[in-house]
Amino acid sequence: MSATTTPVSTGTATLPLAKAINEGLRAALGRDDSVMLMGEDIGPLGGVFRITDGLQAEFGADRVVDTPLAESGIVGTAIGLAMAGYRPVCEIQFEGFVYPAFDQITSQLAKIRYRSSGDLEVPVVIRMPFGGGIGAIEHHSESPEAYFAHTAGLRVVSPATAADGYAMIQQAIASPDPVIFLEPKARYWDKAAVDLGSEVDLSTEGLTDGLHAARVVRRPAEGAQATLVGYGPTVKTLLTAAELAAQDGQQTEVIDLRSLSPLDVDTVAASVERTGRLVVAHEAPGFLGPGAELAAAVTERCFYSLEAPVLRVAGFHTPYPASVHEEHYLPGLDRILDALDRALSY
Repeated sequence: MSATTTPVSTGTATLPLAKAINEGLRAALGRDDSVMLMGEDIGPLGGVFRITDGLQAEFGADRVVDTPLAESGIVGTAIGLAMAGYRPVCEIQFEGFVYPAFDQITSQLAKIRYRSSGDLEVPVVIRMPFGGGIGAIEHHSESPEAYFAHTAGLRVVSPATAADGYAMIQQAIASPDPVIFLEPKARYWDKAAVDLGSEVDLSTEGLTDGLHAARVVRRPAEGAQATLVGYGPTVKTLLTAAELAAQDGQQTEVIDLRSLSPLDVDTVAASVERTGRLVVAHEAPGFLGPGAELAAAVTERCFYSLEAPVLRVAGFHTPYPASVHEEHYLPGLDRILDALDRALSY
């Protein structure tokens, strides 16, 4: 890793998530000239969501590479570059386009470290917008995280806020293992304060405690009766649900998982031991989804603390619907508050 003289942004700024990720990529490119970006239309256009806006002009076409429309080729090339010492960051335009690269990701990228008995590291980051809520057409609103979280050898993370987008993308790039970086596209325009002047902890401990640690984002002073857990796009919905429930006297803790693999069960279990109830929400289908794994893990750990069954609020086990129906498919406020009422009825 070698430093460059490229200046980085400093100070605290209020940024949308999309711009915060852009700043994180910019910091990583400036810090380490082995970092390179690859993807469709990420150069002069800056990507469909402008996540790479301005980066090719600043760092050159050799480090911010416009690729052909060939997802398998993008990931396959990135694997070779990583084995040669680079840290490639691939952009998949929409999560529904990742499947042509699925074989490269699950059959090759995830296995190389194990296959080489740890001799080879493949520090590839695969960024992709995921989730619904923007009225998009087919293949543009899916939540494929369970496929990747189920694959040993991959790390799977998702930021819910601009501050996490800025820090977590840098930590993902610093990871020695492949990282699936899921960006909640419906939150790209949500703004929050981002401290661009702080030094992101890129150490091994920083990755464990930062990139892969769940975070309690709402904890009432006393009397919490349930724990609400989500990640990526659902965290904001859960926080709104918690505030509405509090108006009816229902106090809840809210946890942002941030990482699906590895999964920080300790933080969730500690909360459930305080509250006695757990509701998990995600946009991916509930059938064999991340909520099922978390429900099983918490039940095993907290059986004698639970006052009610663990409940899940998730997408349905159908293809993602046409946009006119997506509000019925997504885990919205009504369904989350209904699940909370059911949990509290025990």
